[in-house]
Amino acid sequence: MSREADRRRAGRALDAANFFLADVRDGLGPYLAIYLLTVQQWDEARIGLVMSVATVAGILAQAPAGALVDATRAKRVLMSGAAILVTTTSLLLPLLHGFWPVATAQAVAHAAGTVFPPALAAVSLGVFGHHAFTGRIGRNETFNHAGNATAAAVAGGGAYLLGPTVVFYLLAVMSVASLLSIVCIPGVAIDHELARGLHGQEQDQESRQGSHQGTQAEQPAGFAILLTCRPLLIFAACVMLFHLSNAAMLPLVGQKLALQDKNLGTSLMSACIVAAQIVMAPMAMLVGARADHWGHKRFFLASLVILPIRGALYTLSDSPAWLVGVQLLDGVGAGIFGAIFPVIVADLMRNTGRFNVAQGAVTAAQNIGAALSTSLAGLVVVKAGYSAAFLTLGAIAALGVLVCALALPETRDGANPTATPLDRRAIAA
Repeated sequence: MSREADRRRAGRALDAANFFLADVRDGLGPYLAIYLLTVQQWDEARIGLVMSVATVAGILAQAPAGALVDATRAKRVLMSGAAILVTTTSLLLPLLHGFWPVATAQAVAHAAGTVFPPALAAVSLGVFGHHAFTGRIGRNETFNHAGNATAAAVAGGGAYLLGPTVVFYLLAVMSVASLLSIVCIPGVAIDHELARGLHGQEQDQESRQGSHQGTQAEQPAGFAILLTCRPLLIFAACVMLFHLSNAAMLPLVGQKLALQDKNLGTSLMSACIVAAQIVMAPMAMLVGARADHWGHKRFFLASLVILPIRGALYTLSDSPAWLVGVQLLDGVGAGIFGAIFPVIVADLMRNTGRFNVAQGAVTAAQNIGAALSTSLAGLVVVKAGYSAAFLTLGAIAALGVLVCALALPETRDGANPTATPLDRRAIAA
């Protein structure tokens, strides 16, 4: 089978993997808060704490997961094992009672889930190369959002008929489908050196093999680059502020909806997710199609600007229709963020060989923000109410807008296939 045929087959398998892993990669996600609130009858502060414990486990696993993806050639096996682990620990939740059993299971699920983002991005880069990477990531995110919307719609309808525990059965089905999709990615289509960010200039398979004969292979940069690349550190700070603001918003909306109608809480949460995912898919497509032309920073800044607006609008009404409507803005911000995130990291880490560990390190910063977000929001709700929590989260996002606008440089030049390795390294200087 030709290289081009392998690439087409890999593209179709990646489409399916992103679709089915959408429901698997985050485990129970926002449904966890509703389940603990309505079925196990926990209060908001305790829910926020258990979600923070799980997120801390994810923080600790992010950089090692990225380094493992950089180092291993068994990327498909790694993703399959992670999918099995996330699903198993999530399905055990109805059998667990008490804070620490639930927290431990969710911590394991979050740690295993850290494998998926860098592994999917690495396979995409290893198959399609830098010149097509932005478009491929946009396509990945489009299928991811389509999978999330489908899963949320099924969960909402199933929860209305069968109760909130239907999300556990849906997770099991999506996990099996995701495993089959991962297996269908042809291993021979993945250039594992390119997948970690080496081979900065686009070359076909034959020319790469020829260039390696009689020459010294490229070597990865030291891990110190994660601390010495100033734009990467600024980007990590912006990402942390994004999720410090964003992570708690949807769980808070879900809790407000569940308190209004316990029986409809999961179904209304699904409506929020579907509304956002419907918008995220075209936003991801837009990033894939236009980010290389309009600028990567411009798209990232737009994703940050949405958050203060969203936080303020949530305070204007408790109507389920209003809350679901405002959730459409989450589709704009998160849709752009998910697609532009690996593109900017790939810009900054081009020719360093540390693409995936850098993704892990920045995602660790992201998860620090998410962990603090849920705990902070839970405490503010208990002390001052939901409106105060939404306004607090919006103010944090406004700070992120300022940092991004004033300190983060445009990274788009790093994707220029005509630039020399020295030119590309200058972006990280």
